[in-house]
Amino acid sequence: MIAPSIVPPGSTIGILGGGQLGRMTALAAARLGYRCLVYAPDEHAIAGDVAAGCVRGAYDDETALRRFADQVDVVTYEFENVPEAAVAACLEVRPVRPGIKPIHIAQHRLREKQFFASLGIGTAAYQPVRSDAELAAATLLPGILKTCREGYDGKGQARVRDRASLAAAWEKLGRRDCILEALVDFRCEVSAIVARGLDGAMRCFPIGLNEHRDGILRTTTVPADLPADVLATAERLGLALARGLDLVGLVALEMFVTGDGTVLANEMAPRPHNSGHWTIDACATSQFEQLVRAICGLPLGPVDVMAPSRMENLIGGEADDWPRHLADPSARLHLYGKTSARPGRKMGHVTFVQPAASGRPPTT
Repeated sequence: MIAPSIVPPGSTIGILGGGQLGRMTALAAARLGYRCLVYAPDEHAIAGDVAAGCVRGAYDDETALRRFADQVDVVTYEFENVPEAAVAACLEVRPVRPGIKPIHIAQHRLREKQFFASLGIGTAAYQPVRSDAELAAATLLPGILKTCREGYDGKGQARVRDRASLAAAWEKLGRRDCILEALVDFRCEVSAIVARGLDGAMRCFPIGLNEHRDGILRTTTVPADLPADVLATAERLGLALARGLDLVGLVALEMFVTGDGTVLANEMAPRPHNSGHWTIDACATSQFEQLVRAICGLPLGPVDVMAPSRMENLIGGEADDWPRHLADPSARLHLYGKTSARPGRKMGHVTFVQPAASGRPPTT
């Protein structure tokens, strides 16, 4: 492994993954004078559209990965399901930030829950379901059965009412390693996004108030209209996670807030997060610029809210409504350049920024 060092502007950042998070990271990096090289298996990687270059390769092609890493100065990843072996291959050549540990934990829900517990971060009650014996011993009903690996945006999970529906759901999920989580009677959902730099300095973005529908994030509102002690707890848990992971980069922690103000962790993602997209238009430093600053060893930027905002995902055909958003002076439209709008697919987002105190839209 290469020793940690500062990566100055003018250098090249390698990004494993070619989706919208990589795309927005490359745009932020360019503003600070960095080039980005994207590595992805996709025939069309939308991150490559805005990067200095794009390498098409498989995540199990270690020779191609090493060749890619040799062309850059530091490597990061835009999604947490990059195989550990792919990160290890890049690490042989260049620093990879955040590294292997965060994805090793984030890629497995049971491992993730156990790690939260080791840090004193509370979660919903859970039980493993990896065998017929564990299926028979499961008691957290009603609950949610989730695959330990690869589920996201509501995929790889099922709500179960009783033992019969639990058994049927496990069969439908392919009898894979799963985790059964107790239902949480929550008041709302929030997220903390924390940056940690090479020097160990940390910054937590203001807590976002999230609304999910069908397992997909639909909106994030900042500032979150919640009691100060709840917001402080959410921030404290996010900071504890970043410190416990010893990561250099970003980590997002999604949490439930119960009726009595208890904050429980749901899941983590060691990369920029959908609930942080509002930061591009309404924060002193965007989450993507903060990632670039962190992995390159630059000072972390301020995280002051510049204006109250609400970010809304554009799912599937909703992106076709772009003319209306462009005509709205409070809207900041971001389209990801994806060529096909499938149901449930994130095609872009729009952030509605509250007008200036005068009540007049900002002038341009």
